[in-house]
Amino acid sequence: MTAGQSPGRGSGSNVTPNDNGRHRNNPGRGRKRQVFEPYMAPQDVSAGLKRSELLQGPLRINPKKYHEAFLPSPDGLRDIFIDGIVPRNRALNGDVVVVKLLPREQWKVIKPDKEGDSDAPGGPSERAGSAAPGIITVEGGSPDLIIDAQFDSDKDGPGSSLLHSSVKKLNLNTAGSACPENGATPTSKPGAIDPRNLADKFLQRTAKVVCIAEKKHSRAVTGFLKLLPDKEFAMFSPVDHRVPRVNVPLQDCPENFSARAADYANTLFVCRITEWRDDSNFAEGRLAKSLGQAGEIEPETEGILTEYDVDFSEFSKEVLGCLPQSLPWTIPAEEFKRRKDLRKACVFTIDPATARDLDDALSCKPLPDGNFEVGVHIADVSYFVEEGDALDSTASRRATSVYLVQKVIPMLPRLLCEELCSLNPMTDRLTFSVIWKLTPQGKILDEWFGRTVIRSCVKLSYDHAQSMIEAPEKLFSAEELPPFSPEHPVDEIHQAVLNLHSIAKQLRKQRFEGGALRLDQLKLSFTLDRESGMPQGCYIYKYRDSNKLVEEFMLLANMATAHQIYRSFPDQALLRCHPPPQTKMVDDLLEFCDQMGLKLDFSSAGALNRSLNDELGVDEYSSARKEVLTHMCSRPMQMAVYFCTGVLKAEALFRHYALNVPFYTHFTSPIRRYADIIVHRLLAASLGCGPRVSLCQSDVQKQASHCNDKKMASKRVQELSADLFFAVLVKESGPLESEAMVMGVLDQSFDVLVLRYGVQKRIYCNALPLRDFHFRKVGKKPEMTLIWAAESETEAPVQQELSIFTLVDVVLKAEGPMKYSAILKRPSEMMS
Repeated sequence: MTAGQSPGRGSGSNVTPNDNGRHRNNPGRGRKRQVFEPYMAPQDVSAGLKRSELLQGPLRINPKKYHEAFLPSPDGLRDIFIDGIVPRNRALNGDVVVVKLLPREQWKVIKPDKEGDSDAPGGPSERAGSAAPGIITVEGGSPDLIIDAQFDSDKDGPGSSLLHSSVKKLNLNTAGSACPENGATPTSKPGAIDPRNLADKFLQRTAKVVCIAEKKHSRAVTGFLKLLPDKEFAMFSPVDHRVPRVNVPLQDCPENFSARAADYANTLFVCRITEWRDDSNFAEGRLAKSLGQAGEIEPETEGILTEYDVDFSEFSKEVLGCLPQSLPWTIPAEEFKRRKDLRKACVFTIDPATARDLDDALSCKPLPDGNFEVGVHIADVSYFVEEGDALDSTASRRATSVYLVQKVIPMLPRLLCEELCSLNPMTDRLTFSVIWKLTPQGKILDEWFGRTVIRSCVKLSYDHAQSMIEAPEKLFSAEELPPFSPEHPVDEIHQAVLNLHSIAKQLRKQRFEGGALRLDQLKLSFTLDRESGMPQGCYIYKYRDSNKLVEEFMLLANMATAHQIYRSFPDQALLRCHPPPQTKMVDDLLEFCDQMGLKLDFSSAGALNRSLNDELGVDEYSSARKEVLTHMCSRPMQMAVYFCTGVLKAEALFRHYALNVPFYTHFTSPIRRYADIIVHRLLAASLGCGPRVSLCQSDVQKQASHCNDKKMASKRVQELSADLFFAVLVKESGPLESEAMVMGVLDQSFDVLVLRYGVQKRIYCNALPLRDFHFRKVGKKPEMTLIWAAESETEAPVQQELSIFTLVDVVLKAEGPMKYSAILKRPSEMMS
């Protein structure tokens, strides 16, 4: 064994399951003892799963309390709890694990309230009893159907330390709730509650990991090196405390590390875990590379990409060899014979101003009968990416482009993303189109799919389109718009945008009247210095009518494509489903909202959407209250997932809950999503304008599962990139002041939504200059009283009441290179 480990990061070699991995041992003395149980044999795991004696699912480790881990319950009720590093048995966050439930007497007791169960949104501590927010599985589907969360999976929501505090307050026998080696029933202390005497609603099942079914975690981590005197290895300490410390050979370290270890104290390294034996608290690994100084944007970004297994390497010569070699490339003459020629049509793109990968375009032609011919034209990426070649293999492995604040990690080489496939203005491009005949009210009278050639007449930004929508009578000059084709005057483009906007409003109205749901969450955008790339400022991105216009027609195209490919390939179609919210969490949220005087209706997606918009008033803070409530409503929500129709079988499981439609897929972004490329191939085969799809049902499902994993990782990387840039902004430009709204009250802290910046922060009571604080619950409604210490002998202490939706003032201050905290202002400061 090696040098000692800090509490909570591991345990000594004499740890038994009773210790839950929290105690230290003096390493190096005596013989090594087994720390972890050996993994169960594959045949025993398979038999145990078939007999339902074992359970399988994705592991979520609490980032704030890394001895706590959770597994979603197959019945959708309270998570299964894995208490300690030893029962976790070397599994890392995100791994698909197989667990064995512990006996009932070892289950955890959730403190019962006088009015009922305390496992409620905004309640007192960690949300141990609800389903894991990071990853869930679709009930009745393949175990491969893993989907990402709508909110930050590494941030614990209000009510997330419930288990720890409840058990402590109840004076339970901690040893008794662990896993005795001999299986004997533990002896209870006087006054302890025996789980065997309680109803299931007050218990949380506990388990231990017996096998890692799939190592989803990349095993690559960023962290710091520490020299260990007289050892042939160094200690690597990961930044992510959910990952164990790692012994790395000294020969992997910088050449002068042993002599000048202090010089590397702030250097960020990447380590890859190679092994974690069952007789050691520490993993073994190899140092992959030195990233640079901690706190700097590029080293931190590279660390994030590496940890989440994002391939940001240059494309190989073999991959680039699959691209057209004769440049500039032109469309072959024979290709025009196979396609509908739309080059003279008024087709245009609407994208963010900085976008370079333009994969969708729109057209809208008035018809003599008062209806409209509306087209959605999508880059024909599958023309360039041939099934089975090196380019296809790389794209399928990457599965998605990854959007960082300062750059994009593309799924495809830039020659395709930004040139040959990008629908750049006044350039002939190959597309796959859906064209409808629509009434002004958006009713579909006719529908056509096919391969086409377009020539976009202008690249509009969302700002340009918004200006056109807001000024319908204005005559725009050429100087007010980007360069456009002389074949289509400005007023023709303007009128097409207005017509599309008018139809989109009708489509949107009908969607929400028909039962659709939208849970918008604030998105932070940054302005960057052109020279240094450092953040100069930030703002909350506004979702406007021009965004809604594009969204409506992309949704329409995706739904139409889903119907087409499912009709043609009922067992091979790649669709996207969205399961309904988890019942237990919905029940808790409804009870909590009732205590808050809020009447939320979860009977359907549409009912929830209506009640969210009806309940929160129209004052200046109504949008903030809606954001807080949206965050709470996101908790029980499951996320959309790709799947193969031949795997799920029952059509009822295909439904998309939020859109409230029976079939949905992704067709409109093939430059940045591999799932869309598969859908394009299926669509072409269904229309007879492309080769037969060689993928069998299991191949489609395997790729769907991989796309789900990569989409989840991409989303998390995007969030971490924004977190990084905001932390740098606070450091360089802070302190930053803002109003904030309380969104969760815990027993010793509370969460706030910082309104100016849209970020969520936890404020700990013990970090404030308080004389005292008191937490209480009124029914399920959590409340807290802060008693601020007097600033002088002549002043009395100041009392401040907090509950959900309370407005407070906060200051954001930097704490070290990568962290910042929210500090609550004293009430007197707020009033001055």
